[in-house]
Amino acid sequence: MKNIDGQLLKQMIISGTNNLYNHYPEVDSLNVFPVPDGDTGMNMNLTMSSGMKEIQNRNDSEVYPIAVAFSKGLLMGARGNSGVITSQIFRGFAQSLEGKKVMNAVDLAEAFVNGSEVAYKAVIRPVEGTILTVIRESSKAMLAHVNSDFAIEKAFAFLLNEAKASLQRTPELLPILKEVGVVDSGGFGLVTIFEGMERALLGDVVEKSQATVFEERMPQPEFKGERSEDEFGYCTEFILRLGPDAEKKPFVEKRFTGVLNSHGNSLVVVKDDDIVKVHIHTLEPGSILNYAQNFGEFVTLKIENMTEQHSHLDIVPGEEAKPAVEEKPLKDYALIAVSAGDGLNQIFSDIGVDYIVSGGQTMNPATEDFLTAIEKVHARNVYILPNNSNIVMTASQACDVIEGETIARVVPSKTIPQGIVAAMMFNPDLDPEENFKEMKAALKNVVSGSVTYAIKDTDIEGIHVTKGYYMGFRNKSIIVCVKDKIEALHELLKAMIDENAAILTVILGEDVTESEESKLSESLFEAYPELEIDIKRGQQPVYSFLIGVE
Repeated sequence: MKNIDGQLLKQMIISGTNNLYNHYPEVDSLNVFPVPDGDTGMNMNLTMSSGMKEIQNRNDSEVYPIAVAFSKGLLMGARGNSGVITSQIFRGFAQSLEGKKVMNAVDLAEAFVNGSEVAYKAVIRPVEGTILTVIRESSKAMLAHVNSDFAIEKAFAFLLNEAKASLQRTPELLPILKEVGVVDSGGFGLVTIFEGMERALLGDVVEKSQATVFEERMPQPEFKGERSEDEFGYCTEFILRLGPDAEKKPFVEKRFTGVLNSHGNSLVVVKDDDIVKVHIHTLEPGSILNYAQNFGEFVTLKIENMTEQHSHLDIVPGEEAKPAVEEKPLKDYALIAVSAGDGLNQIFSDIGVDYIVSGGQTMNPATEDFLTAIEKVHARNVYILPNNSNIVMTASQACDVIEGETIARVVPSKTIPQGIVAAMMFNPDLDPEENFKEMKAALKNVVSGSVTYAIKDTDIEGIHVTKGYYMGFRNKSIIVCVKDKIEALHELLKAMIDENAAILTVILGEDVTESEESKLSESLFEAYPELEIDIKRGQQPVYSFLIGVE
């Protein structure tokens, strides 16, 4: 076989996604740090699943529309650094196929090379020995090896073998992988995707091995702003194919977006060639659909009542449009924070955060979650506090695709304590850029720590880790691993507190009992009488203690 058409590419993507789904716990297990929220496999799985949903019902015979639809699905569903990088690989892949009906071995190689280049550009400081290395080395080797007469099966087998070889070399490029005795988890996830894609090429599409389909269980964001929960009650999504005939109105994206925005909220419009994908929360889906139909025909259509999730909605073509929902003026500023745990949510709310995006420890939010949050706060200037290093890229990606008057900025907080300090530095009297600089600068004044339990035995950074014991981390460095969580905290604090320390904040997780809290409080005030000590109940999962030293 010399070429891949649209339907074969679709089967390859489905097979690759299903193979990753079947093996994502193995990908998770390769995370360097033995923490319970190591989630590379989960993030890549949810990202790929989001992309697959976009193409499952498409019947395109050409490769380009399949690749573009898949890319857009990945973009909106991307979670964590690994998910964002995966979405960028296939974004570049799709770009390379523009105008192509089928692809041969050279086209396939060029598409993955372009995917590698786009992914590298998306990462501020690329690290070798990661998924980036695997896609770069394997795609370049493939491009140098194949020609247009190559059988596509033979070419893909070569790509897969090169990816496996690159993956095995990752510990030589990234010393911490070698120390722990694992290969890169993201690279392993990519190889797993490639393995599934190859099986489809050979006529054996991978099916999900589990009896039940994995369901994303992301908690819904909690809105702290001015609007009521049911103001825009119908989640309306459709893909519109623009009409080529003269009877259809000419499509002007800016005008189209403006009209839709006056009829709802949480609007996302993505146009590519003759395809427009729309997501909107509205009270008047009939009016939205009647207006959109002026420009083309619906490829897919979905309407859900967000108040009554299983209600049936009848759309009557030609029904009279209701008056437009009055657009409220934009606020000057709004803050968005990622948080997990009722106590933490309340802390952020109390210091002025307008919208809480749930996640950050056991589940990372997707790009679309941030876009929804940005729409909800309805402000000219939005500041996002990711509060986790694995979420910064996702938040940044959302900022890059928003439209309209809103300018969103990511304050790159990598921990909850950093996020709290940054939020407290916000000053509504400053101009937007000055505020951004002040909040970023505040991050440097915080030393962050955490205590959680180990999920496996290993040796890392010269410290022996025992499964079930408690580890203390100063920023990203492991400091201690002991049997008792409070002992772990005290040992960690010895490495965090110096003569410059003035304020100690300890946020208690959901596993900390009242008696432990009482014991801890007494011991901390005794050990550090010179510090201002603030103990808060965060009720966060996974981490017994989150610590900030200023």
